[in-house]
Amino acid sequence: MSATSQAQVKAFLDDDSETFSYVVWDAASQAAVIIDPVLDFDYKSGRTKTTGAQRLIDFVRTNNLQLEWILETHAHADHLSAAPFVKSELGGRIGIGEHIQDVQKIFKEVFDLEKEFLPNGAQFDHLFTDGETFSVGNMQFEVMHTPGHTPADIAYIIDGAKAFVGDTLFMPDVGTARCDFPGGSATTLYRSIKKLLALPETTEIYICHDYPPAGREHEFCTTVAAQRQESKHVHDGVSEAEFVKMREERDATLEMPRLILPSIQVNIRAGEMPPADAQGKVYLKLPINQL
Repeated sequence: MSATSQAQVKAFLDDDSETFSYVVWDAASQAAVIIDPVLDFDYKSGRTKTTGAQRLIDFVRTNNLQLEWILETHAHADHLSAAPFVKSELGGRIGIGEHIQDVQKIFKEVFDLEKEFLPNGAQFDHLFTDGETFSVGNMQFEVMHTPGHTPADIAYIIDGAKAFVGDTLFMPDVGTARCDFPGGSATTLYRSIKKLLALPETTEIYICHDYPPAGREHEFCTTVAAQRQESKHVHDGVSEAEFVKMREERDATLEMPRLILPSIQVNIRAGEMPPADAQGKVYLKLPINQL
């Protein structure tokens, strides 16, 4: 038997990046968190907008919720985080896994970032450790470190009944996250997924992205049981060696995400842009032949 949860969930789809962001709240106390908010970014013009994030903010305000946390599952490579904008509008603390420091160290070198950028995670309000617990209203959160896609991935498990897993798992007919970014590992991802799939079978799994095959609408929630029975990549019976071979061969055929270069530079800063120059202009870098 799995635990039950009074946590309420509202999913918001960003069509451009096929990312799901979530507002999760406790109806009794009205305390809430936002998970993985997206900042709109037009790559061709370099312009940002807050249209998508405003939907989350409007929902929180309309329902008289009190935002306590803005939670990131990892430093995303396919969209820019809107965490600073959400915080400026609603308050709350920005949290991510402590191993963001490893990701920061990798990409400080890739992007040759300014010496003042310290890869110590201090850009975030809180760095979560594996197994850490915290409360939001009557909701009980547990953090699970799930590296493999990146070194810093974590899942947020609420009341032992709902798991927000970021990019680690997709819907069963889509599979699992890629592991070919710097610091990624298919072996590590397999072991992380096995930790998640050891949760009670009725545990709900909320994914960060869905790339539906033809004929299916976007979906955002599955279960441990469905993953174990139906996942095209890690259903019960798939060995670690089989998974690693499949994942590495598949990753070798994939292009880099369209927004990886702007996204990583911003997201390792907790969603903030790089410092402006003397004229007040902000620039992102384009490393050549490094990814």
